[in-house]
Amino acid sequence: MWRFIGRRLIQMIPMLLGISLLSFLIMYAAPGSFVSSLKLRPDLSPETIARIEAQFGLDQPVLVQYLRWLWNLLRLDLGQSFTYQVPVTYLIGSRALNTLLLAVSSAAISWLLAFPLGVYAAVRAHTGYDRTLTFVSLLGLSIPNFFLAMLLLFAVVRWRLPLPVGGMTSPGAASWGFWEQVVDVLRHLLIPAVVLGTAGVASLTRYLRSGLLDVLRQEYITTARAKGLPERAVIWRHGLRNALNVMITLFGFELGGLLSGAALTEIITSWPGLGRLILEAVQSQDYYLVMGSVTIGGVMLVTGNLVADILLAWADPRVRLA
Repeated sequence: MWRFIGRRLIQMIPMLLGISLLSFLIMYAAPGSFVSSLKLRPDLSPETIARIEAQFGLDQPVLVQYLRWLWNLLRLDLGQSFTYQVPVTYLIGSRALNTLLLAVSSAAISWLLAFPLGVYAAVRAHTGYDRTLTFVSLLGLSIPNFFLAMLLLFAVVRWRLPLPVGGMTSPGAASWGFWEQVVDVLRHLLIPAVVLGTAGVASLTRYLRSGLLDVLRQEYITTARAKGLPERAVIWRHGLRNALNVMITLFGFELGGLLSGAALTEIITSWPGLGRLILEAVQSQDYYLVMGSVTIGGVMLVTGNLVADILLAWADPRVRLA
């Protein structure tokens, strides 16, 4: 096991280098730059713009800039944001916890609801319940997250529901007690978490239903039933465990998307997470901030796949970590 983990960690290095180099080249291939937007400002002299270019190393060839960024990355320095004039690590760190709180909350909603719904749909396949759940799932998959968020915000305003319509805290919340602040954050968290969570429920339920149905048609399930095992043991002990492989793989991908999968919902609900920060960085071509976000997203994705492989080996003895 440890040899497998070590080998996968070593394999992460060229993969992350490829992701970072490709991202760097794509950003520079885009028309315009942060400096070209500065040249449109009449209050900045050419000397000032040249000094800013030299300060961030933007007057160097692209390859030199990439190698310089890579060298700083080895020292855990992601560079300085052009727009905010502060270290990228500080910016990402100040927003990452908010995005992580939203992502974990929505994932908890998705997985806690998807498991019982998916299992029940597979056990009651082709019944009225299954067809209703299939319709609701397809409806959930068809509605974009940002549109559902706008509908919920409209409902809050239209019917004057006691929920905030944006942000993470209420005005003056800093002077409140600890538990009052916790409740206030949870009230702000409810709409974005429900939006992201319901979207996850729709897809996870379909995957679990499909996987469990395939397993329940296997001969060993028929054998287990013929031996007189209770139906609950057949489904939960023998059926569900063998249907978990696809869910574990999806869990790995979800772990990789924890910090970046909620961008649009964050923007619509004004949640102060990484999504809005990355969008602003891309629009202003803040190279180092975009590269920092891409690097962290790449590390999370590769780590998620590694965790999924380890969980697959634990759940299914047929999988060997060779």
